[in-house]
Formats: sequence, structure tokens, C-alpha cells
Amino acid sequence: MNSVILKVSTRRHALVVNKALALQRAPSYIRFPVWASMNERHYRDRSTAGIGRWKHLLPKEQAVKNKEKQHVKPVPVVAATDTEYGTLNVKVSGYDMTLVEHYSQYIHKLCNRLDIKVSDCYALQTKTTEVMLMPEKGNKMHIDSVLKTHNRVVQVSSLSTLSCPIFMEVLLKNQPEGVQLSVMEHTDADFKARFKQRPDLEGLRTQIGSSQ
Repeated sequence: MNSVILKVSTRRHALVVNKALALQRAPSYIRFPVWASMNERHYRDRSTAGIGRWKHLLPKEQAVKNKEKQHVKPVPVVAATDTEYGTLNVKVSGYDMTLVEHYSQYIHKLCNRLDIKVSDCYALQTKTTEVMLMPEKGNKMHIDSVLKTHNRVVQVSSLSTLSCPIFMEVLLKNQPEGVQLSVMEHTDADFKARFKQRPDLEGLRTQIGSSQ
């Protein structure tokens, strides 16, 4: 019995000795882990190049090509019939841009609820009006204030003659103060009014045409 116990103890002692020798041969970061000693830094001899760089991880941006200028194509005009109107322009104008914008959005949502087809929705150029004031004594006038008129257009098509009175009644009842509303038939002049006029360029074109 004693001989058996002696053999087991010698085997255990041999295993412990082998483990100790393996640890001594192991590298420093295994023998002394980071959480065992926070004060000792065993990574000073390692290179730190590239630490903190992250831009190489992002996908490369494709070069933006010079896009050609996109010309606005006119919306095809729908002809009027006996039961439906053609292409109509619901124009909203006013001095307060917030009211004009919200009212035009309301018109667009109302058209969607009443199943009225909206062909286009756009803003026209802001018009500036100078109010001149003449003093009681003197003939020289000076600018008293500057008014800016904002315009929005909601273009509808194929409006039924039965739903048109209901549509107009709802618009007039919810029209805010200081906002003007007009409904007119769409023409080519309305489409050209969307773009900025350049009389100098038109003059050059006429000169080129006359010279040829």
C-alpha cells in the first residue's frame, strides 16, 4: 500500500515540475499577463505604426463624373373633355413664405385624398416690390419697405367636373389670411415663367440670327 502511494506522489511531483519548466520557457506575455500586473508594459518593443488609423477601412469613393445639365421637360398638357378639365395650375401667392408653403402642401395632400392627379408641383421666382414714400416736405422719395411675393404652383390634370366645386369650396374655406389663390388653365407662357429670363442672351441670339 505504501509503495502505491509513493508512486502516485512521485508522478504528481513530476507533473508539477514539468509545468514549472514549461512556464519558464514560455514568453513573457504568457508568464506575466496584462491583468496580473498593470504597471509592467511588455509591448514597448512592438511597432505602433498604423494604430488609430481608420480611413483605410472605409470604401473608396468613386470619382464623381461631370454630369450634363438636365433640362426640365415640359409636362404633357391634357386636353379638356366634356366631363373633365384639362391641365390646371393652382397658384398660391403671398408675402409670408411659411403660410404659402404650408397651404400648397395642404392642397397637394387634399388632391391625394380626393384622387386628383397632381402632374407637377414647383415654386416660381420670388418677386420683390419696393414701397416708396414721399415726405410731407420735399420731393425726394425714399424706400420705405421691401415686399417679397412668394409663389407656389400645384399643377393638376383630369379634374372631374363633379368634384371641382367640392375641391374649390374646401380650398376657399381653408384659405389663410394674406394668401391669394388662383386657378387657371396651363399654357406655354406658364412653363416659360419657371425659368429666369436673360434679355442679354436673347439679344445676342437675335444678332446671331440676323447676321446669318
